[in-house]
Amino acid sequence: MAIKSITQRWIFNSLSIILAVVILGVVGFSYVMRSFYYNGVKQAIEQRVNVVYGVLLRFIDDNNVNFNTELRDIVENSEDKDKFEITAIDHNGRIALSSSGFSYSPQQSGDMPDYEEAVRSSNGRGYYVGRNSSGEKIMALTVMMPSITAEYSAIRYAVSMEAIDRKLQLDLILFLGVALVIIAFVLISGLYFVKSIVLPVRDVGAVARKFATGDMSARIVKKSNDELGELCDIINFMADEISASEEVKNEFISSVSHELRTPLTAIKGWSETLMSMGEGESSPEMIQKGMRVITNETERLSIMVEELLDFSRMQNGRLTLVKTNIDILAELGEAVLVYAERARRDQIELVYDEPEMVSPIFGDKNRLRQVFLNIIDNALKYSDGGDTVRISVHENAGYVYIVVSDTGCGISEEDLPKIKTKFYKANLTRRGSGIGLAVADEIVQLHEGEILIASQLDIGTTVTVSLPVTTRKNETITEISTTMEFSLTEDKERIRNETDGTTGRHLPGN
Repeated sequence: MAIKSITQRWIFNSLSIILAVVILGVVGFSYVMRSFYYNGVKQAIEQRVNVVYGVLLRFIDDNNVNFNTELRDIVENSEDKDKFEITAIDHNGRIALSSSGFSYSPQQSGDMPDYEEAVRSSNGRGYYVGRNSSGEKIMALTVMMPSITAEYSAIRYAVSMEAIDRKLQLDLILFLGVALVIIAFVLISGLYFVKSIVLPVRDVGAVARKFATGDMSARIVKKSNDELGELCDIINFMADEISASEEVKNEFISSVSHELRTPLTAIKGWSETLMSMGEGESSPEMIQKGMRVITNETERLSIMVEELLDFSRMQNGRLTLVKTNIDILAELGEAVLVYAERARRDQIELVYDEPEMVSPIFGDKNRLRQVFLNIIDNALKYSDGGDTVRISVHENAGYVYIVVSDTGCGISEEDLPKIKTKFYKANLTRRGSGIGLAVADEIVQLHEGEILIASQLDIGTTVTVSLPVTTRKNETITEISTTMEFSLTEDKERIRNETDGTTGRHLPGN
């Protein structure tokens, strides 16, 4: 299948949009200009008809003036007869008088839709735009006479629209010319811009194909400081990291091979020694020594393999939870005790309202204690001397709620929705990596619970951890493997470093 290039797609998409815009522009421009010119002509006709009609109204009740004579004089001697054709229509619907001096046949007189409309209309007026019997495009306005006794029934103003239509055509051609110039400019500038993107992308593709074949020495030449230049830097950095990872992997394999070779050599040597001994040569002490060496080296291999598996889990972000029925108050109490000395040292009042009893939780006690340590640490971190951190627990509708509230600096309304995102810090003036709360949220979700945060800037923050109570009656340990996005090591080390040495309490290893 042929590859459709970016340039082809851009030209197709751009031309489609531009042509659609041009067509809409031409249609809109034609409509607007036609309405402008035609409405102008119509208003000019209506103004003159209104003037004539007003004059004729004054002649109706004047017995000293002959109405028909005055109307004939207006038609034949009008100042506008060089601009308009003014005609008087008799009661048979035929043109009886014309400012042009021409006489009309009955066939020519019959083609007057505006007169027919005026006869039917309640206001006695009719309007028409179209071609007359001779094929000329005209605009006509007919007004019925105010006197039914007059010889003439209506007066009609008509004007040729040929000049107006030619003006519209010239304007439209000019508009199309400007549009074509704009299209040409857009295409030329667009092709230049697309070319500036396509060529670097081709270079990136060529280098990426070399990477795919294993040649990690290739690098992309950066030609600009824009997003494409940044992409080149990223790909080059990726190649450097992959090369470094390959070196680390090779060193790791070499080191592991060396570590595995020693116990395997000992196991193989003692196995061969014990197998080659005859009945007279063997002794209980020698057999016991050989088996002890084999057992110890096997245990050493087992530990080494487990360490390799742990390393792999750490690299892949794997985490194993060991769940059992636990007393959540005991774990929370130990977490509070860890920070009691720190709160006293920072002159922050730490209040723990411990209930007598709550239902047990089915979970990993070490991980839940990590959650409590993170939340209490955050409460103390974002509080100052004289503030209060209050911890309370209650049970309701099958859930245990651990509430940690403080009177610290609080969180702004804009930052609150993003506060549980890893590496996000609402307050850059306070210490911390920004992943503690995100880790805690992940752990609580793995326990089918939820962390809710409410806060007001300069007032304080309240964190509520909800955990479902257990329905299990036994304490059988269950291992649940799940995927975590990052390690807890950084937060664990931070907690350990901040733990007061006199309490003798540290975060348990996992």
